[in-house]
Amino acid sequence: MAALKGDKTLAELAEQFEIHANQITQWKSQLQERASEVFATAAERSASTGPDVKELHAKIGQLAMENDFLAIALGRIGDASAKR
Repeated sequence: MAALKGDKTLAELAEQFEIHANQITQWKSQLQERASEVFATAAERSASTGPDVKELHAKIGQLAMENDFLAIALGRIGDASAKR
């Protein structure tokens, strides 16, 4: 917050808080980019923070089907019918 106020230079802030000036610059830019998230409603945050649950369920279903298929296919490798 002190970097946003602009009362002191980066060098003064770095010395005061005993951190590198680049870290202050990075934190300042992150705060400026993401400050709107602080004031977002819970619904806005949940909508923007993660993937869609329906998409994840669809992916889980797809992967389960692929696993079942591969388990069956690999189970047949040891069968006598697969050696023909």
